[in-house]
Amino acid sequence: MRLNNLFLILCFVHAVSFGFVSAQTQICGDSMFFTPNSSYDTNRRLVLSTLASNVSTRNNRFYNVSVGEGAGRIYALGLCIPGTDPKECSKCIQLASDGLLKKCPNQTDSFDWLIDETLCFVRYSNSSFFNKIDLEPTQTIRDAQMFQGNVTAYTRTWGKFMEFMLTRVGPTRYLADTSPPIDSHRIYVLMQCIPGISSDDCETCLEANVRVYKTCCSGYKGGIVLTPVCYFRWHYYPYFNAFTDTFLPPQVSQPTPRPPPPDVKKISTGAIVGIFVSAVTLVVLLTLGLVIWKRRQSYRTLKPQTDDDMISPQSLQFDFATIEGATDTFSSNNKLGQGGFGEVYKGMLPNETEIAVKRLSRNSGQGTQEFKNEVVIVAKLQHKNLVRLLGFCIERDEMILVYEFVPNKSLDYFLFDPAKKSQLDWKKRYNIIGGITRGLLYLHQDSRLTIIHRDIKASNILLDADMNPKIADFGMARNFRVDQTEDNTGRVVGTFGYMPPEYVTHGQFSTKSDVYSFGVLVLEIVCGKKNSSFYQMEDSGGNLVTHVWRIWNNKSPLDLIDPAIKESYDQDEVIRCIHIGILCVQETPADRPAMSAIFQMLTNSSITLPVPRPPGFFFRNRPNLDPLTYGSEPGQTRSMSVPYSIDSESITRVTPR
Repeated sequence: MRLNNLFLILCFVHAVSFGFVSAQTQICGDSMFFTPNSSYDTNRRLVLSTLASNVSTRNNRFYNVSVGEGAGRIYALGLCIPGTDPKECSKCIQLASDGLLKKCPNQTDSFDWLIDETLCFVRYSNSSFFNKIDLEPTQTIRDAQMFQGNVTAYTRTWGKFMEFMLTRVGPTRYLADTSPPIDSHRIYVLMQCIPGISSDDCETCLEANVRVYKTCCSGYKGGIVLTPVCYFRWHYYPYFNAFTDTFLPPQVSQPTPRPPPPDVKKISTGAIVGIFVSAVTLVVLLTLGLVIWKRRQSYRTLKPQTDDDMISPQSLQFDFATIEGATDTFSSNNKLGQGGFGEVYKGMLPNETEIAVKRLSRNSGQGTQEFKNEVVIVAKLQHKNLVRLLGFCIERDEMILVYEFVPNKSLDYFLFDPAKKSQLDWKKRYNIIGGITRGLLYLHQDSRLTIIHRDIKASNILLDADMNPKIADFGMARNFRVDQTEDNTGRVVGTFGYMPPEYVTHGQFSTKSDVYSFGVLVLEIVCGKKNSSFYQMEDSGGNLVTHVWRIWNNKSPLDLIDPAIKESYDQDEVIRCIHIGILCVQETPADRPAMSAIFQMLTNSSITLPVPRPPGFFFRNRPNLDPLTYGSEPGQTRSMSVPYSIDSESITRVTPR
C-alpha cells in the first residue's frame, strides 16, 4: 500500500493559534485507482454512507467492516474518541466520509483524521489494514506561535511528559492527560491508535510521531502528527472535551534557572562588569548543579537494582506538603487501615480527586524494595481491573505511594464477614471472578512484560463503587522478559495458603503460581470461607483445597456453596467455577490452565473442562504437616528465607541448615 508521496515529506500547516480546525487532513493514495461506477466504487459509497451510524452506536466508538469480493472488496474503519457523544461522533464520521468521497474521487486507499469539534478517523482500502502498522505518510501540523516563557523548562517538561505518555498508551490505544504546570501553562496531550494494531505497534507509531516533531518543531505552543494508524496532538489548552476527568499530579517544586540578569550599564571600568557577570554566572551554575544533584540522588534512591525500569519516576512525584494537606496531616479520622508495610489514609487533592495514601513505616526495612518495585512496575500498567498508581513521594525520610481511591474497601471485608457477605450475591461474585481473571490475563499476557503478582488473595482485591474488582498491592510482583517463563528465588514471599507447592518448597515461580493463588481465591468466593479458617479443623485436612477436593470427589459440589448466596446462585455457573478453581490448584504447574484458557472457560459454557488431578497441599491424614517441608526428601535440609503472611500479619521464617 502506497499513499500520496507528497506527504512522505513532512507537511506543515500553520493553523490559527487557538486550534487546527482549518487544517486539511485528508490523505489520498496515488498508486492504485478504481473505475467510476465499478463494484469497488459502489461498495465504497455504501460503506461510507453507513459508517457514521455503525461507529456512533457502539459503546467503544469503533467499527470496522469488509464488503464485497475480488477486485470490488473494500475494507473500512471508523473510530471516535472513547466516550464521545453519539451525535458528535456520527457528525464527525459523516464529515470525514463525505470529505474523502469528495477529495479522493477514485483512489483505492485513503484516510482522514478529522479535526472538528471532536476527533474521529475514517480509512478505507482495497487490502486489509486492520492489524498492520503503517508509519507513512506522516503529516505534521503545528501552531503558528512559539511558546513564550522559559523555553528550556518547557522543552524539558514536554520531553519527559511525552515519555511518560508513551509508557501508558499501548494497552488501551488511547490516552489523554495533562502535564505538570510550566509557568502558568500546562501541556494537554492526546494519543490514539486504531484498536486493531498491537500495543507494541501503537507505541512504535507514537514514538515515531514524537520523534518527528522533536526534530522539526520543538518549542511551539501546539502541534499534531498523524499517520495511517496513530494520532498525536498537544496544546496549551484543553480540546475535544478529552481532559474533563484528567488527574493532574502535583510535582515536586524544583528551582529553575534564573533568567538572565538585566543589562548593566558600565559604571567606571570593564573590570566591574566582568566581576558582576562572573558572579551571576557562578550562582546560576551552582543552582543548576544542585538541582541536577538532588534529582540524581532522588532517582538513585528510587531506582531498584535492575534494568527493568519502565517509567520516568520524576513524572509521578508528589511533594510531601501536598500529601499532608490531602490527608489533613495524616489524621486518624482519614485512616483506612494498616498493612504489613505501613498505614493507608484517605485523602483529597486540591482538584477534588480522592486518593488513597500508603505511608510506609519508617522501621519497615523490608518494605523499601517493595516500594521501589511498585513504583516502577505498577505505573506502567493500565487496566480497569488493576488499581491505578497515581504517584509517589520520597522526601525527608518518608516513602509514600498514592493510588486512586476505591470506595468499597477489599473483597475480604465483605466475603468473610457474616453480616456483610449477603451484600455479595452470586451475580456480584461471578462478576468479581471475571474481573480478577481479566486483570491477571492482562498482567500475564497483554502488558508489555509478563508480570507475576505473587500475592493474589482476597485482601488484595479492592472493590469500586459498583463492586467491580481491582487487583492491588504489587510490592511482591516480578516481571519477566518475553522469552522467560519461570524463575527461582531464595526469598519466598506471599501469603500462606495461597502459595503453590513448587514455590514454597523450591522457590520456583511463574504465571502458574498466580493461577494457583487465583484458584484458592475462586474457591473462597464460592464457599464464603477463608482458607485459614480450616487450619484447626481436622476433618477438613487443614486447608480449603483439601476440603473442596474431598467434597468434589463425593459428587456433592453444591454442599460447598456459601449459604448467603443460596437464593441467588446459578447452579451451572457455581459448579463450573468450583471446577475451574480445582483445575487451578493442581499440584503440577503444567496441569494448571493459563489465564487465557480460564477466561475462555468462564465466558464460553460450551467448552468441556478437563478432569482435574489431585491438588497441591492435599493432606490426607496429615493435618499437622508443615507445608514448608512438603516435597523434601527424608533427611534433606535446606535454607530459605520465607516472609509470608497469615491474616495479613507479616512473618519471616528461616528453616535450619
